[in-house]
Amino acid sequence: MINQVQSHRAWYNSKIKIMKNSSYLYFTLAAIFSSLSCEAQLMADRDQSEDIPFKKTVLFSDFVSEGVAIGDVNRDGKIDVMAGPYWFEAPNWKMHEIYEPKLFVPEKEWSNSMLNFDLDVNQDGWVDLIRVDFPGKAVYWHENPKGKVEHWKVHMIHETVGNESPNFVDIDGDGRKDILCGDVANKQMIWLKAPTNQGEVAWKKNTISLPGTPGSENFSHGLGYSDMNGDGNPDVIIREGWWENPGDPTQPDWTWHTSNLGEPQSHLYAFDFNQDGAMDVFGASAHERGIWWYENKGDGSNQEFIPHLLTEEMSETHAVAFEDMNGDGQKDFVTGKRFYAHMRDGTGALEPAYLYWFEFVPGKSPIWKAHQIDDDSGVGLNVVAEDINGDGLRDVVIANKKGVFVFEQQKK
Repeated sequence: MINQVQSHRAWYNSKIKIMKNSSYLYFTLAAIFSSLSCEAQLMADRDQSEDIPFKKTVLFSDFVSEGVAIGDVNRDGKIDVMAGPYWFEAPNWKMHEIYEPKLFVPEKEWSNSMLNFDLDVNQDGWVDLIRVDFPGKAVYWHENPKGKVEHWKVHMIHETVGNESPNFVDIDGDGRKDILCGDVANKQMIWLKAPTNQGEVAWKKNTISLPGTPGSENFSHGLGYSDMNGDGNPDVIIREGWWENPGDPTQPDWTWHTSNLGEPQSHLYAFDFNQDGAMDVFGASAHERGIWWYENKGDGSNQEFIPHLLTEEMSETHAVAFEDMNGDGQKDFVTGKRFYAHMRDGTGALEPAYLYWFEFVPGKSPIWKAHQIDDDSGVGLNVVAEDINGDGLRDVVIANKKGVFVFEQQKK
């Protein structure tokens, strides 16, 4: 699919530049060539007989959102889909408006709905929609009208959201998911605490980093929330390093650890993939090519990471979900090509919009097996991988420039 020689040369040169211009001298030539030699054509060489069948349903075929969320919107016991201005009522996926819709032109425009999350924000018993606007703009929540046929009331959560991969995670362990992102105005990593008392609607801003830190700008790429040092507290990861959770996440100025996790990426996840007791990192390129796992060779406090390239077959993998797709107890990765990520100018812009899940097989030399879900959809900026129909099998829901899609996993 690509000129491997040119790609390897570019990748090699980038590592040499790192060695010359930074302190990350642990990226040795041996490690570089080791990681290159381990590359596999995971997609092309996959055993298609091991693919799990998915039922594809196109909910909408125009571009309105690159974010998607799920929830029982009308409280009928069925999981519905929300994507920007619409919610789709299960099981027949009847379309309803959340706010005034606008159709965007995939080759010329970005939407005002880049990521979507679901939460009963005001705890009135009805799920609401959280919508992240264009990078650097605001994040809002749309209040469920409790069954009334009307547009949902919109509330601002925060005026600027940085990093193109905000996380929706429970930072403080209170059972309510919060928003992890950058504050563009201050170039500062923050988290926005969800309201905890019934009727409250204000989100509290908590600072993680000092102003002027990396990963917080509107077009920063690469963000994750995982335990990096094994102390049981999830940390904040960007590709330039990570902030150590102090135990009380409301405490400002978390300790910073410099590292290098490659080029601009999407969602980052830490896990001990090779079972050596050190936390490794999985990442995927947001706008170029490459899916990697970064082997942690450090002592737990000063991590050194060796990149292992898994594949360069798919470009612009701008969203990743980390979930157990086949019920074997191991978390897998769901990702795909973000169609027209940078219009027609993006890497591989006109290539098929693949959607894949990569089966994790743990071991001292971990491997991933590629399984195709679809070749004409891809991902947007976030992926939902949950059981939406109650059959015990994990499904995949996406929205992007091609439309809004549901993939229901079928029993093999």
